[in-house]
Amino acid sequence: MMLRTVVFALFCMTASVLKAQDAPMTVSQCQAIAQAVPGASFASFSSGSTPLPVVLTQADPKSALADRETVDITYVGHSTYFIETPGGIGIATDYSGVYKPSRVPDVITMNRAHSTHYTFNPDPDIDQVLPGWSDVPGEKARHNVVVGDAYIRNVTTDIRSWGGGFEENGNSIFIFEVAGLCIGHLGHLHHELTEGHYTEIGRLDILMVPVDGGLTMGADSMSRVVERLRSSLILPMHQPSGLDRFLGMMGGKFAVTYAREPTLRISMRTLPKRPTIIVPLGM
Repeated sequence: MMLRTVVFALFCMTASVLKAQDAPMTVSQCQAIAQAVPGASFASFSSGSTPLPVVLTQADPKSALADRETVDITYVGHSTYFIETPGGIGIATDYSGVYKPSRVPDVITMNRAHSTHYTFNPDPDIDQVLPGWSDVPGEKARHNVVVGDAYIRNVTTDIRSWGGGFEENGNSIFIFEVAGLCIGHLGHLHHELTEGHYTEIGRLDILMVPVDGGLTMGADSMSRVVERLRSSLILPMHQPSGLDRFLGMMGGKFAVTYAREPTLRISMRTLPKRPTIIVPLGM
């Protein structure tokens, strides 16, 4: 945690210099910190007989400081997580409208591998609709959006087409930078990532991972992606049928716990020291 704090301070100084030089206002801290400490692991991958406990902010006394730092994450269903920022912005991932959060989101992201990950008729009260694909074949969807206290960007990947080939840039990994946290959603990822992808993604503290054993990728391929991203918290999604195999493959390197409440309240201060898979309620 001390390393991350020091690097984050260096990033803030760098960002101030860039701003003074009329650089773009939006700079990804997730990319900047990862590049400042190349090859660093932001959580300990040492395995032990007694896993460190997972301490999340729902177990801490309420305070104004904790509220300003805390992001609420609720599993809604399938690949939809609902992220609520300290500033009150609500973001629904891979949103189809079938699984709806407790209120109308301010932002939705979508992917089009299957109709359970997108909708062509979103609620008109949703302010920002971010599709993970471009309507121009092969072209990359590009999102670089600030909504309230959330910065949202994407990294495109390919998807399998119904004809058996691959559709270039048909999926997006969406990254949400909120309250110092870097939160990544892999969408409907169909292939292992390249070094170029990892560079674009940067650091991810929280990773939302499809676990289905083959509808996206096989468990062995997905496990390699998860290990390479070195996130502190792993949140499974998509298909419960692949969960046991995924946990079996990852359990030796990651602590595994099951959520006690529908909503996880997470901040930089409460990230576990050992990488941890949290199985959400309803998964």
